[in-house]
Amino acid sequence: MLLTTVNNPQDLKTCSLPQLYTLAGEIRQFLVETLSKTGGHLAPNLGVVELTLALHYVFNSPEDKLIWDVGHQAYVHKILTGRRELFPTLRQYKGLCGFPKMSESPHDVWETGHSSTSLSAAMGMATARDLKKEKHHVVAIIGDGALTGGMAFEALNHIGHERKNVIVVLNDNEMSIAPNVGALHNYLGKLRSAENYRNAKKELEHLLKSIPAVGGRLAHLAERFKDSLKYLLVSGVLFEELGFTYIGPIDGHNLELLLDSLKTAKQTKGPVLIHAITKKGKGYAPAEADSVKWHGIGTYKIESGDTPKSAPTYTSVFADTMIRLAEADERIVAVTPAMPAGSGLLKFGERFPDRLFDVGIAEQHACTFAAGLATQGLKPVFAVYSTFLQRAYDQLIHDVARQKLNVIFAVDRAGLVGADGETHQGMYDIAFMRTIPNMVIMAPKDENELRHMMNTAVAYEDGPISFRYPRLAIRGVKMDEELQVLPIGKAEVVREGKNVAILSFGHVFELAEAAVEQLNREGIQPMLVNARFCKPLDEELLFRLAREGYDIVTVEEGAAMGGFGSAVLECLAKAGFHGVRVDVVAVPDYFVEHGSVKEQREEVGLTADAIAARVRALLPMTRGVVEA
Repeated sequence: MLLTTVNNPQDLKTCSLPQLYTLAGEIRQFLVETLSKTGGHLAPNLGVVELTLALHYVFNSPEDKLIWDVGHQAYVHKILTGRRELFPTLRQYKGLCGFPKMSESPHDVWETGHSSTSLSAAMGMATARDLKKEKHHVVAIIGDGALTGGMAFEALNHIGHERKNVIVVLNDNEMSIAPNVGALHNYLGKLRSAENYRNAKKELEHLLKSIPAVGGRLAHLAERFKDSLKYLLVSGVLFEELGFTYIGPIDGHNLELLLDSLKTAKQTKGPVLIHAITKKGKGYAPAEADSVKWHGIGTYKIESGDTPKSAPTYTSVFADTMIRLAEADERIVAVTPAMPAGSGLLKFGERFPDRLFDVGIAEQHACTFAAGLATQGLKPVFAVYSTFLQRAYDQLIHDVARQKLNVIFAVDRAGLVGADGETHQGMYDIAFMRTIPNMVIMAPKDENELRHMMNTAVAYEDGPISFRYPRLAIRGVKMDEELQVLPIGKAEVVREGKNVAILSFGHVFELAEAAVEQLNREGIQPMLVNARFCKPLDEELLFRLAREGYDIVTVEEGAAMGGFGSAVLECLAKAGFHGVRVDVVAVPDYFVEHGSVKEQREEVGLTADAIAARVRALLPMTRGVVEA
């Protein structure tokens, strides 16, 4: 097997073209077989096999910098850079990361799990190279979906203006995580159909060179005539107008074309953009047929493509409740940044096609777009992963909260997310939203309460409101027939107790509840509180606990710094209750790597046993209670 002989990019240099095609087939087989056991981003990587081979054949990584946008299409890159044997541990606890990671290999020069960052990074590296008088190449590989992100356009503009030697490879598979939307998508479609453009331009250049240059006027007219060809054959010529030499579109699975194009780009001065057309999921029929499903997949049967039946999730409950609420209130619309499937909104879009707005990978625009909808009396629900809401922080403050607009934030994937790891953990939404005036922050203890919180958000009229929920299966609790409107800022005392109170915020309630059961068997009876709200807090309850001499343990699946526990500490300190001991059980101040949610919780101390231990540690110190 040829693949077993390739342990670093230099091993490719001696391969013939037929051998490279053989290697491409073996890599596809390896990916399909390995990911059937581990899960992962299969379709994106099947689509970039030849492209990755060509990049490593032409360039000399890590001296030449290969920068992968988003990063979920870097598996082939990892295979070719000495990590093939680690693939059985892909996305497993303490195993191979599913995204580029500098600590894994010097060939990973940029870490990313969010889209549209590669071009800015490339511009930074190219500028540093020139300042240091070095000669290596800088290559950014970006997908057509990621190119819709505003940051990518900011970088294109800067690169073109500075005329830096940067090579951009546009991997155009006509799909991101969801079908692409917008004017750029339509523009690329026109480019795909303009296959004769480059050949015609070459022929015209040859013709013009044969015309004697009689004075500057004829030369100037000839150049203008040549430039006008762009407008004749390709509508827009966006990239050349931005200052790039455009090469393409080319077949991204034709190794000969790829190698020639990359070599040409390598010899061209100034910024170059290579437009490669690829097929997402290529070589594996189920992934080719449904590249959305197979973008990120769990384990599966290779022959049939069958996947294990998944349990209902918080996201599916959100999806069903959105339809129910929208049927009763025509003001409700949904906004998603290229995540209609992941956010559970596909069914909503089928039921209300005119009320679902997929704006592409553009979280900043999505947030302000929702604000604009709210100014006109609509009820926009911005469904977004916690990790991606980070990208719209300024818009959240300036365009929504400052104007006190009634935008509803449905914050999915809140807390620990498992195999996607540190770039995708939903750790920071509590802390960054809690600092914003006019914001209401809720989190349900279970799927039934999620429905009530959604109804509460729709009924709320006094500014932005959010609810956060995890990437987990539902608990299976009984669902109420009627949806309630919860009193803003009021907690739920689930069990009365003495000496110590456990205040749980969000879906970790089941851990707090299990800890209480454990402590009850030992004769310790904590009060159990479902906080429901982080902002505003239930100050009346907190002050009661302080006056009655309770110590407090707060539990949340978010960053310890600035989160729910911090809010409780600040509230009590401001009110002068300095004698209350508050122990914050939350995620410590570091980035939690990939693994299962169970493993991640054990690592950070978010388990029923750990919560019970924290309660026991409090009691003897301040109450003289002897453990049973």
